Amino acid sequence: MKILHIAASPKSQDANAWWLAQRIIARLADGHVAVELTVRDLHATPVAHIDAEYADALAAPAEPEEQPSAGSSRALSEQLINEVEAADCLVIGTPMHNYTVPSSLKAWIDHVVRVRRTFSITPNGKVGLLRDRPVYVGVVAGGGLNGARARQPDFLRPYLKVALATIGLHDLRFFTMERLASGAQAVLAERERVMATLGPCDFFLKKIS
Repeated sequence: MKILHIAASPKSQDANAWWLAQRIIARLADGHVAVELTVRDLHATPVAHIDAEYADALAAPAEPEEQPSAGSSRALSEQLINEVEAADCLVIGTPMHNYTVPSSLKAWIDHVVRVRRTFSITPNGKVGLLRDRPVYVGVVAGGGLNGARARQPDFLRPYLKVALATIGLHDLRFFTMERLASGAQAVLAERERVMATLGPCDFFLKKIS
């Protein structure tokens, strides 16, 4: 099984988002003899914003025939898309920044959501061109996102659902750690809750072929 881990926290391996993603990966790997893990750490190796060449290619009526120049956004886009295509599932570990995805994750999305490559435009709207596969999203937030005590607006989960569905990824499964701004005890309680949730969770009962 091939897993692509997208890490979007500026704290990298010290982040709760990294911890949550690792728990999800461990649960996915349980029972599999061979697991190939690819890590795309968007803080350790930042994805630059799209450049003029990439913007021109998106605006053109057809995909440019010439090869993208080395180090360009189009070349990086192809590399990132290839990583997604090679994976049996994706694990995204991300904090919530100002109610939505961090800018590092948005830059990654801008490279993989690419017209004529990962989606096409039809009379009925945009149609994804990638094979659907499970996407496990671990979201960490300082405020409350779920339940009666939820007070924090959440544009992260709705945005990811729409952005990834555009390229054909519809099977999104969310896990959250929330109210972490309350301090160390809140973090510990959320980690304990997550560990209990990941044990019998039905999301992991269906093995990925």
